[in-house]
Amino acid sequence: MGAERERLGKTEVYELIREAQRGSDLARERLIQANTGLVKSLALKFTLQGYELDDLMQIGFIGLIKAIERFDLSYDVMFSTYAVPLILGELRRFLRDDGKIKIDRQTKQDVRKMRTIVEELTRREGNSPHLSQIAAAMGVDQDRIVCLMEAQEAMYSVESLDDPEGAAGRVAGDHSERSLVEQMDLKAAIASLPKREQTILILRYFRDMTQQQIADRLGMSQVQVSRMEKKIMVQLRSEMQENA
Repeated sequence: MGAERERLGKTEVYELIREAQRGSDLARERLIQANTGLVKSLALKFTLQGYELDDLMQIGFIGLIKAIERFDLSYDVMFSTYAVPLILGELRRFLRDDGKIKIDRQTKQDVRKMRTIVEELTRREGNSPHLSQIAAAMGVDQDRIVCLMEAQEAMYSVESLDDPEGAAGRVAGDHSERSLVEQMDLKAAIASLPKREQTILILRYFRDMTQQQIADRLGMSQVQVSRMEKKIMVQLRSEMQENA
């Protein structure tokens, strides 16, 4: 993993994933090397919480390997987009199981800024904004927004320990933001869904497509897509709550 990081095109990445899923250790190692920078950038977000970067990266690589094994080549999205939630999921579980939850001052400030922007966008658009909209409004990339959502969830956990009633009120008042965090959790669980449901969630939350666009692409009605999306979200959210 210490070799110089490769820069691979989407076609080459897909081919390596195909080979890795067939059992090629060489293909898997090339994918790990090519995505070491991604794992490092995500792991760095947690170094201020008292952990060594190398230890965090090893946890992150577990998520990366899971992403390689579970990635569906029909998704037609960048592999890194799919891998980020799984890598963060492993890091979050490690931090939760280890019992250390610390958020640095700058991250807390960014979380507050993100919450304000989400509220403004929600009022203006009438529904929860996409990651791309939040990132554009904050002037950062979507990976940073994902990290802020993870930090926000951790902050809720800390608040609930110190002041259960106050934290419950704040969370209830920030339903739209909480739903965004849940959406990121749902992405990590997509691999367990049937193919059609996977496609709908990928197009909706990774490609920022509207329900009508998805309906046109899949030969369905907008109402059918809407009903299926709601059913899937309820199902996955219920499963995650049981496993929390």
